[in-house]
Order: sequence, then C-alpha cells, then structure tokens
Amino acid sequence: MFTRFRRAPRLVIVSNRLPVNVQVDGTDIRFGESTGGLVTGLRSYLKTLPIAAAEPSSYVWVGWPGGTVPKEAQESTTDRLRKTFNAAPVYLTDEEMEKFYLGFCNKTLWPLFHYFTSYAAYIPETWEQYRKINERFADAVAEVVSGGDFVWVHDYHLILLPALLRRRVPDAGVGFFLHIPFPSFEVFRLLPRAWRRELLEGMLGADLVGFHTYEYTQHFLQSVLRILEYDHHFGLITQPTHMTRVGTFPMGIDYPAFRNSGKDPLVIQEYQAFGKSLEGLKVVLSVDRLDYSKGILNRLQGFEILLERYPQYHGRVVLLIVVVPSRVAVDQYEQMKKQIEEAVGKINGRFGRIGWVPIVYQYRYVPFPPLAAMYGIGDIAMVTPLRDGMNLVAKEYVAARADRNGVLILSEMAGSAKELGEALIINPNYREEIAEALHDALEMSPDEQRRRMSIMQARLKRYDVRRWADDFTSQLALMKREQEKYLAKLLPQDRRKQARKDYRKGIARLLLLDYDGTLVEFALRPHLARPGEALLGLLAALCADRHNTIVLVSGRDRNSLQQWFGALPLALVAEHGMWLKEANKPWEELRKAPDDWKERILPILQLYSDRLPGSFIEEKEHALAWHFRTADPEQRQIIVGELTDHMTAFTANVDIQVLLGNRVVEVRTAGVNKGTAIRRWTSDDAHDFILAMGDDRTDEDMFKALPGRALSIKIGMGHSFARYNLRDPHEAVDFLKELGGYG
Repeated sequence: MFTRFRRAPRLVIVSNRLPVNVQVDGTDIRFGESTGGLVTGLRSYLKTLPIAAAEPSSYVWVGWPGGTVPKEAQESTTDRLRKTFNAAPVYLTDEEMEKFYLGFCNKTLWPLFHYFTSYAAYIPETWEQYRKINERFADAVAEVVSGGDFVWVHDYHLILLPALLRRRVPDAGVGFFLHIPFPSFEVFRLLPRAWRRELLEGMLGADLVGFHTYEYTQHFLQSVLRILEYDHHFGLITQPTHMTRVGTFPMGIDYPAFRNSGKDPLVIQEYQAFGKSLEGLKVVLSVDRLDYSKGILNRLQGFEILLERYPQYHGRVVLLIVVVPSRVAVDQYEQMKKQIEEAVGKINGRFGRIGWVPIVYQYRYVPFPPLAAMYGIGDIAMVTPLRDGMNLVAKEYVAARADRNGVLILSEMAGSAKELGEALIINPNYREEIAEALHDALEMSPDEQRRRMSIMQARLKRYDVRRWADDFTSQLALMKREQEKYLAKLLPQDRRKQARKDYRKGIARLLLLDYDGTLVEFALRPHLARPGEALLGLLAALCADRHNTIVLVSGRDRNSLQQWFGALPLALVAEHGMWLKEANKPWEELRKAPDDWKERILPILQLYSDRLPGSFIEEKEHALAWHFRTADPEQRQIIVGELTDHMTAFTANVDIQVLLGNRVVEVRTAGVNKGTAIRRWTSDDAHDFILAMGDDRTDEDMFKALPGRALSIKIGMGHSFARYNLRDPHEAVDFLKELGGYG
C-alpha cells in the first residue's frame, strides 16, 4: 500500500497490463518488460516527465503484472514493483482472467467493437466478472491516488472504471482513452440494454474521453445520444453531476527511436542477417499479431493473385510474413493460425521453385532489434487490417525508412489511414485490390516513393507519442479546471447552513417552486408526473407553518394543478403566469387575450407531430405545447430545429411567443411569464426570506425578477441567472426537507 502525504499532483496510468511482467518461481521473483504499442509508447513518454522533489515520482502505473503471483509472494512483489518500477499491481487469479480477459473482453467487446458480430458472445457470468474486476481496479487506484492527481485509464478492459473512480476519488481528474474502434450505434446496440447503458455511463464518468479518429468519436456521441439521450455541444456533454469532453487524439509513436534504429549495432546485425537470406529480392513485409481483425489471410490471398497475374515477379519478390502469438487460448485464434499456415503452404507449393520460396513465414514474438531490421529490409510494408483502432506498425515502418524509400500499403479500415493518406490506401476485403496495390508498389519510381515518404515522416515527426500524450493530459487538466468552475455554483455546505439559519429566523417566508423537473423528474407524458404521497406530505408540512407562503409556479395547465394541489393551502401559477390562484381563493386570469391564433398554429404542430413519431401535442387554455421527449433522439434534433424556425417566422407579427423548453416547444400568448406572475408576492418588502427553485428556461424569467436578497437555485447544472445549482429534483426535495427540519 502506498503511503498518503501531501505532494505535487501525479499522473496515475491505469491499464489492463503493467509495463512489467512478473514471474514467480518459489522465492525467486523475475521481472521483464511487457510488449505492445501502448506500453512502448507510454514508456517513452514517461521518461520525459519531470520527477517531483519528494518521493514517490511524478507517476505511478496501475495494472495486472501478468501470470499468477502466490499470496505469500504478493507483499514482496508489490514492494519491489513500487520502488523499482513505480507500479501498483492488481493481482488476478487464472479463473478471474478466464472470465474477465478471455471472456468478456475478448469474446464480447473485442469482436463486437471490430464488427465481427458473429463472434461476439453475451454471457452474463463474464459480464459480472468484468464488473467485479473493474471494481477491483477502482479499489487499487483509490489506494494510490490523492485529490488533484490525474488518472489516465486505458482501453476496453476498463470501460466501467471512470464512473467508479468519480464516486471513489471525486477530486481527481479522470481521463479515458479507447485504443480500439468504437462501433456504429447499430453494432453497439447489439449489447444487452443494461450492459450498453452501463458501459456508456462508465466512459462518461471521465472528465475527458479520447478516441483515435473522428469517426470513432462520432459513433460514441451518437450512441450516447440514442441510448442515454445526452446531447453534446461541440463534443461537450453536460450531465447532472459533471461535464465530459469527448475528443479525437490520434496516437503517435516514439519517432526518434525508429528513425535512428538503423544506427543501433543490434539492429545492424539483424539487418545483415536478413540481407544475406533475402539478397536480390524485393521484400514485401507483413508484421501483425495473430488476430482475425488483422486481415492476414486476405493479404496472403492478395499476394497469391499478384503471382497469378504477374508471373514476371516470380523469383524477384518475397513476402516476409511474421505472425506474433496472441490469445492462444481463444478457439478462433487457433483456427486462424491453422488457416494461415495452410495458405502459406499452398502458395509456396504452387509457385515455389528451387532457389526461391515466395513466402517466408515466422510465428514468433519479435523484439525491437529484429523488428527494426525488418522495417529496414522491407521494400514494401503491407498493413491490411479488416478493422483497427490505429495500427502503429504502419507508422513505425514509415518512421524507420531513414532513406525515405519504400512503399506503405494500408487498409482504409485502420485508424492510421486518416493520417497516412500518401500510402496506397486499399479496401482489404477486396483481394484483387491488394494485388493491384502490390503491383503499383513494385513499379513505383524511387522519386515518387521519397515524395510520399517525406510527407508522412514529417507528419509523424510533428505528432509523435509525446505530443499525443501531452495533448491529452493538457486537455484533461483544462477540463478539470472547467469542471471546478462548472461545479462552483453548486450550493455549498456553508451556504446551506446559512439558509437554514435564515429560514428559521424568518417571520414571513416566501417559497417559489417550479414543479416538473424541480420537485419531480420529467415523465414521458405530462399526466404521469402526478405528485406522490411523500411530496404532497412535504408540501402540506411547509404550508402548515404559518410563517410560510408557498407558491407553485408552473407551466402546467390550471386543471392539472387544481386536481393535484387544490386541497393544499398554497398558491398556484399555471401556464407560466397566464393563470394565478392565491391560497384558498379562486383562479384569476392575469391577462385576457384572444386565442384564435391556436386555430392557425395547431395544424402546423400536427404536421410536425406526424413527421416525428413519438411526439404529441398538449393543448392548454392559452398555449399549445409540442412534446418530443419520447421521439427518436437524432430525428428530433432536425425536426425541432425546423419547427422552431418555422414557428418563429410564422409568429413574427403576432402577439404570441415560441419557447423551447426541456424537450418541449411551447407556443403561448406573449407578455406574460413567471417573472411577471411572481410580482404579486415580490413587489414589496413583505418577506424576509425568499427562496426560488426552477429548472429550465421559463424559470429564468422568475430568477431575473427576484429581489437581490432572494436565494435562487437552478435544478440541474446548466448556466442560469440563479445564484446556485442543485443537481436534480432529489437534491431539491432534500433541501426543502432540511429547511423545514423534516429530514
């Protein structure tokens, strides 16, 4: 366990795997470096971080150390990981990894997010294990993080973690980055309803969510809109408790490491060994993990078509294909390995001859020296995933070509294709296209190769892994500051305490309360928002205090308000101020105005209602309300904009007003609003305590009309003329209970 003490903020990186592997053999504990683009990239970035003056250092990495560490060895392993590697381990058993990593992560999320929907399995036990492991990671992070730290969570293994951390360490800035594609809504919705909601809510627990490409960002925002019904404003999503920024950050590589790899003696040695065996041949390079998303079979078939169509390349071209072992326990991977080896054997048997084998196949892990040497020896690199979040192999190959020769063939389905447009971009599902791209690459002039390479290298040099990490972490720091400003208007404890004192001292107290969205949550239909016994009991208790004047200031029609609250000795304002009823008195019409305009407006609203299934019209005495809460979220965005523009233009010379509320467009007689209505009680200094609470734009008229001494509170976290905010109706009701001493 890490000791807590005051220090400079730290970067806490959280990923499924630590950058170090642990192997325990009896009393012997051995450590080795983990592999992978994320680990390699972040390792180089962390070397550039300034070290804080006090221990521990300016970062700590939380993750699984690999393998099973016996309980008796965990304390000493943790101590060595902390002191030597700035790492905090999360220990998992083989059974836990079976359901979590091999189960939900790689049998559900991985195939679904890569559009291999037929491979995705929906097993409740693996989902429950996924949730438990995310909870375990949350506990581990809570042990090492302090307020003011920045937590950067990585990838699909830990999608639920940001929301868990927001509850455990609310003062920390939390970022989440997804390194695989985020699928379109039509694919994402294949997940069970509860799972997909919880996954989205997990990601939205972060202050900043990042993706490799704009396309993935838009897919995520679309799913958030359609499933959670949170809209965004230029990538900023406002939620009841916080804001989340969603952005695009294409990951770079350690450009200098690959650019200068040709000077490394170990790389030179490997290069010379390759040179001897491949001398005189044009080398087409393929390096990938064993995975069905990588399109390895497709490129083999494309190479076979090349040899069929262009026999002049026989004896002149060789495909060097390296497949790195991955997830060997998953059935699809074992089957795929067998298919690859059969395809290699078939092509070599069909076209090979004495002195020339078309394909050199290796199934092994490749350390940096031989990998860099392969990048140097490959005249052409073929990177053709069927779907890939980014694919750093393409970037590494380009960076390693110090002489600026070489051709990159790249799938349009890879995230890196958005940055490497000078490559030969192909559709990997069309084998003939792969073959033609190989032909074009083999015939490309050296000058054209250098032109394309120079442009791509300049781009990769500018936006390397350090720039990527700096951009993300700086945006996270900025979002944390914005979050603090956003939450600054939340009613603080000292002001709540003062409000209780002022309320108890008050002799003539005025409480102005909106209803929908303030005292109760919004309902799908207006009539379903009927007050419950608990709320009616609270209002009755407040009314029973002879020092209180209670006014419900609502946009509701007067019949509904009368039916629900007529038995209580409180005042009612209906239709935003068109009707007013003081306690125990009859209704008054504050402004008599003709409503013949309704006959002209109603057909227009009906037309839009027909165009938008799920929308409906509510007719009041002096207003028409077009509700669209239950309509399709994306479709309603377009229709609502059209209707608002149409109504504003149509009513320009008529004494009526068009108001956009909380998923409702209301057309009403102009000149009356909640601000004018409450003057009945606020025009003099009769009250020594005034509280006003409301949630939407119609309540802003009320807030603006209040005297300066009033306590005004907006329910929800948007901008407002109110002095303070509370998050939701539950907090509003609890605050009223506090004031009255009923809690």
